[in-house]
Amino acid sequence: ILMQNAKAANMPKENVERAIKKAVSKDFSGYKEMVYEGYGPFGIAVLVETQTDNPTRTVANVRSAFTRYGGTLGTSGSLSFIFERKSVFKIKPQEGLDMDELELELIDYGADDFDQDEEEIVIMGAPESFAKIQNYLEEKGYELISAEFERFANDYKDVTAEQRETLNKLVERLEEDDDVSTVYTNMKEEETEE
Repeated sequence: ILMQNAKAANMPKENVERAIKKAVSKDFSGYKEMVYEGYGPFGIAVLVETQTDNPTRTVANVRSAFTRYGGTLGTSGSLSFIFERKSVFKIKPQEGLDMDELELELIDYGADDFDQDEEEIVIMGAPESFAKIQNYLEEKGYELISAEFERFANDYKDVTAEQRETLNKLVERLEEDDDVSTVYTNMKEEETEE
C-alpha cells in the first residue's frame, strides 16, 4: 500500500526509493511521530507531520525553514481548529456497484463523506473509524488503492502567484527534510486552465 499511496500522491520515484531505503536501514523503535504547526508567510497555516528519532534536530530544521521564508513556528495544537484529520480510503469501483447502497452501509461504520469518478471512489470518515471502515472494505472484497490519514483545512485562503511561489519554496524545503513525512497548508489550490 505504501507504493500505491506514493504513486497516488504523484510523489517522485526517487523520494519513494529514498524513504524505503531509509525505512529498511533503520530500526524505527526509537522514532516518534511529531507534529509542528505554524504560519508561513501571508498568514497561511502550515502543519508538518514528522517521524523522528531526534526531535531536537527536527524542530530546529522545521523552525529554520519557517524563519527562512518569513513564517513562524507556533505551539502544538495551535492549528487544530484549522486542520481536521480524517480517515481516507480510495477503492476501485466494482462492476454493478450500487453507490447509494455502499454509502448507506459505510455510514454505519463511521464514513461521512464520499466522492466518485471513473477511476476511484473516495471514502472519508473520522480517524477513530479507520479500522472499522478498512475491515468492511476488505471483507467485502473491494480493491484498495490507498488507506491513510489525511488532514483537510476547514478554510482555504487565496494567494497571488508570487505568494504561491514563496509558499511552495517553504513547503519544498520542509519536504526535503528526511524526518518530514507530510506538509499541509490552507493555501487554495492553483486553478488550472481547462
